[in-house]
Amino acid sequence: MTWEIAAAVLADRVTRRSSRWRGPVAATPRHLFVPHWWEADAGQWTLQEPVNDEQWFSAAYADRSLITRVGPLHADQAKAGEHPTGRPTSSATLPSLIVRMLQHAHLDDGDTLLDAGTGSGYGTALAAHRLGPPAVTSVDIDTYLVQAARERLDLIGLHPAVETVDATGPLPARVGQFDRIVATVAVRSVPASWLTALSPGGRLVTTIAGTSLILTADKTEDGGAVGRVEWDRAGFMHARHHTDYPAGQSALLASAHHQDGEDVTIGPYPVLDVANAWDLDSMLGITAPGIEHAYHERDGRRIAVMVHADGSWARATAIGSERPTVHQSGPRRLWDILDAIRSYWLQHGELPVRGARVHINPDGQTRLARGAWHAVL
Repeated sequence: MTWEIAAAVLADRVTRRSSRWRGPVAATPRHLFVPHWWEADAGQWTLQEPVNDEQWFSAAYADRSLITRVGPLHADQAKAGEHPTGRPTSSATLPSLIVRMLQHAHLDDGDTLLDAGTGSGYGTALAAHRLGPPAVTSVDIDTYLVQAARERLDLIGLHPAVETVDATGPLPARVGQFDRIVATVAVRSVPASWLTALSPGGRLVTTIAGTSLILTADKTEDGGAVGRVEWDRAGFMHARHHTDYPAGQSALLASAHHQDGEDVTIGPYPVLDVANAWDLDSMLGITAPGIEHAYHERDGRRIAVMVHADGSWARATAIGSERPTVHQSGPRRLWDILDAIRSYWLQHGELPVRGARVHINPDGQTRLARGAWHAVL
């Protein structure tokens, strides 16, 4: 199989026949943007180095994300037998999600685009095919990612501007240069620099860090923006400001698995894997941001652990769907916050955050509201 055939099959899978993104997906050799990647194997990250085109194309033209960087180690720069530790810090995002994010931008011919989060450069290539390379600027904080993406884009004859920039800080643009901003990194609130860089009436698309929420907004005359939280879902890595993410709460997570809490109660609802309950986790991420999770099942016993950098932690344990025993300590009762959200859901039939209206001040302060519910990010 040639890459052209593989890319055409991928285009069939992730776009409709009438989509303007069908051509760019079919014309972009994704494998060139992901020559190496990491896969989790038996609890550790293992380098994948394809030995033939069949193995390479099978991964590169599947509709899935490929992890390219773990902690500070990029797969391109790794040696066989290395097993990095830490969190994934860059990836080649699954193509269908890139297409959906670009579709949320409502791009038109002649629009200029800021691609915030270059990553592998594949999404930049799709945008450059669709709009023309001069209309696309891509930024990433990682010098190696920028260099590699620029070289791979050059290799296929595309030459958009690709620059090493913290996407949440000052941008390489004069005021009002971009008609659209699409971020494939997550931010907590919209950076003020994005609003400055947007043209009048311009549109931005991003995800809220710690959630699966896609935020779209159009720039208003006062320099702010208004929009909504889309019904669609997406998950992206948080925007980085340094080589790696800050250290997490691994020590607190480990101790919370076995120590007794200051409060021990019986919870009203079954234990669940919060991080994979996307709507619930998103509402929790808005209400109490920064919680880290762990979940295990052993011999029919379900164990969920939540911790926060402020020292709060909770552990819920139960057999199957029985009511759990909940241990909690620290300045906040994290499981109680979760149960309050679950109670709201049962009482109202849904959670208010998805579909909420978005109001963004010119300084970037972002407010969500739906009915009587509201939150400030």
